[in-house]
Amino acid sequence: ASSPCFLRHVRMKTKALRMCVLPIFYRDISFSYRCPTLYRYYRERTPAANGLSTISHEYLKGSYALDLEAVKQGASSLPHLNKTLVASCKRLNGEVDKVLSGLEILSKVFDQQSAFMVSKMIQQSVNQGGDQELENLVTKLAILKDLLSSIEKKALKALQDMSLTSPCSPPPLHSMRHSKSIPVQAFEVKLDVYLAELTKIGKSQKYTLSVDVEGGRLVVMKKVKDNQEDWITYTHDKIRQLIKSQRVQNKLGIVFEKEKDKSQRKDFIFASAKKREAFCQLLQLMKNKHSNQDEPDMISIFIGTWNMGSVPAPKNVASWVLCRGLGKTLDEMTVTIPHDLYVFGSQENSVCDREWVESLRALLKEQTELDYKPIAVQTLWNIKLAVLVKPEHENRISHVGMSSVKTGIANTLGNKGAVGVSFMFNGTSFGFVNCHLTSGNEKIARRNQNYLDILRLLSLGDKQLSSFDISLRFTHLFWLGDLNYRLDMDIQWMCVSLRAAEEEISFPPTYRYERGSRDTYVWQKQKATGMRTNVPSWCDRILWKSYPETHIVCNSYGCTDDVVTSDHSPVFATFEVGVTSQFVSKKGLPKSSEQAYIEFESIEAIVKTASRTKFFIEFYSTCLEEFKKSYENDSQSSDNVNFLRVGWSNKQLTTLKPLLSEIEYLQDQHLLLTVKSLDGYESYGECVLALKSMIGSTAQQFHTYLSHRGEETGNIRGSMRVRVPSERMGTRERLYEWISVDKDETSGPKGKSAVVCRSGHEYVKSVHSPFFCT
Repeated sequence: ASSPCFLRHVRMKTKALRMCVLPIFYRDISFSYRCPTLYRYYRERTPAANGLSTISHEYLKGSYALDLEAVKQGASSLPHLNKTLVASCKRLNGEVDKVLSGLEILSKVFDQQSAFMVSKMIQQSVNQGGDQELENLVTKLAILKDLLSSIEKKALKALQDMSLTSPCSPPPLHSMRHSKSIPVQAFEVKLDVYLAELTKIGKSQKYTLSVDVEGGRLVVMKKVKDNQEDWITYTHDKIRQLIKSQRVQNKLGIVFEKEKDKSQRKDFIFASAKKREAFCQLLQLMKNKHSNQDEPDMISIFIGTWNMGSVPAPKNVASWVLCRGLGKTLDEMTVTIPHDLYVFGSQENSVCDREWVESLRALLKEQTELDYKPIAVQTLWNIKLAVLVKPEHENRISHVGMSSVKTGIANTLGNKGAVGVSFMFNGTSFGFVNCHLTSGNEKIARRNQNYLDILRLLSLGDKQLSSFDISLRFTHLFWLGDLNYRLDMDIQWMCVSLRAAEEEISFPPTYRYERGSRDTYVWQKQKATGMRTNVPSWCDRILWKSYPETHIVCNSYGCTDDVVTSDHSPVFATFEVGVTSQFVSKKGLPKSSEQAYIEFESIEAIVKTASRTKFFIEFYSTCLEEFKKSYENDSQSSDNVNFLRVGWSNKQLTTLKPLLSEIEYLQDQHLLLTVKSLDGYESYGECVLALKSMIGSTAQQFHTYLSHRGEETGNIRGSMRVRVPSERMGTRERLYEWISVDKDETSGPKGKSAVVCRSGHEYVKSVHSPFFCT
């Protein structure tokens, strides 16, 4: 242990240790005297093995004092600390770049929709430098965090889709790249602010709103100085509401969730009203796609009508299903989004049914890459109606019905008439009627009779509703076809009779064109009976009628301008429609203490009749186990020989018990009423009431019209309430309620409707009777 060699070794090691440690020791003493608190904090948290040799130690031993002096002089930044952090993160910056490059490749493979936006963000952060180098790193770390948190979910979904399309082997990469998923769409907008706020936010008012439907997020980008951009990403659940301005058609308010129970509203001005609508459609689609609900609240429907002129369709009619052409058309950002239902009405269609349907499926497959399923095809001679549905909705369709009515010569020939299809989509009933009415400028009365015959004889919908014509059997009824009305005033009779709505027409007359061109109308046509003059007309129309207090919006209504094989142009319309699910109570059937009730205080009706018999009311609804009857009226009077006023007090009216008592269920229900005579059980008028506005502890007033077989026969009013127990009051917001209209603005929406007020029960237009005139 005391050998000379060992002692020499110990002396050499001690000298070396003294040369290394003592200078550092004295530096530490100097640092500890200058700032003892900072030194103590630093020593407690720095590893003894390597902390003294780090760049951080170099800053703390001297440079921090320079920053301290600068702060004392009023500086708002720490240049030496910034330089230290940049130097410290050089290696980290490079590593982050490598990881981002790899994730960008994965994003392009598994998440093509957001890959463009990711690449743009990465490129922007790479281009930054100099004073912004540290900010650049923070930005890249934020992008890295978002990618890492979402890429696995996107990859899992992509691989699951692969396994469904080919369980034995994954498809090649190029097949995924060509999928018809919705790309990220960017909208250039301006922030709408008050003049007094301009000085607070600076001159830059330009924003870009990027909607990533597949990823479920909205990126709000704002241009800042030096052509750089600042952005905030909002996931779908952080977008609380969209508020449309009625007065300024291209203005939209967006309410964002900032913190729990706190929100912020920003108003944006879009380039056009069409751009605003496209943005709203994409956000609704995003909300629907990422909803926790198993069943949809809203679906989109395409409806087309075309008189083909007994000539097969050309190979390319894509403009028809994409709503491209003239009139109110969809924005290019949304034309390729597949609709949930496609309804094709055609007249003078000489193609056989199977060939026609397969051509429609091929057309939709080409545009959407989806195999739409035909759920019904109904034909009367050359009048056809085909309904196709998205594959995912096939099991939601039930109770399919089909019917046809001939209105040709003596009502025996099918060259004129109508075909109809009806079905249930979950809990919502739909009816579609495609008709070809009598032609000729002068045959208005004959066309009106065609319509009444179709209304009376077309057998569709619930057979228990035989007391009601088809105008009241469906939540949503669509009436389309070559109606052959030549003047707008002529068709108004039908609109008023049906109480139908029609979007404003902003496209040229669709009949009668010279075949092979859309530049020239042919005014005269040689017939066997002589020369016929044809005034250019809007013969091809799409109307609709919906129950009160339901959601339906027409997003497009126009005609093509490039399909020239017929003397008619194809017409298209698209709708967003609220639907209900088959409601299942989480609390089971109601106990007696939890039973909801529909209670009437009184009802008074005026019916068009010279009879002085007694009347009763029948009540029908899907929320009732069976239809119910009132007792006979207990008051009756007449001031006019052609009208009779009849009334029922509370004791004559039965209390109705719905099958389920949840408010969420009842606010989607409707009640059908028919006023019948005791001496023949004949109906003198029918109507429909929505329960939604009647729910509450106090009675509400209703006032609406009565109709029978297409004729307005009187009106009815009364007082009622829907009493829901407190245990059953829980509800939720529907997807279509997520978009609202600014209540401070009073301008009404555009569109032609026979019914002035379509949202409630009070109609300004009343029958020609001496009563109830307000």
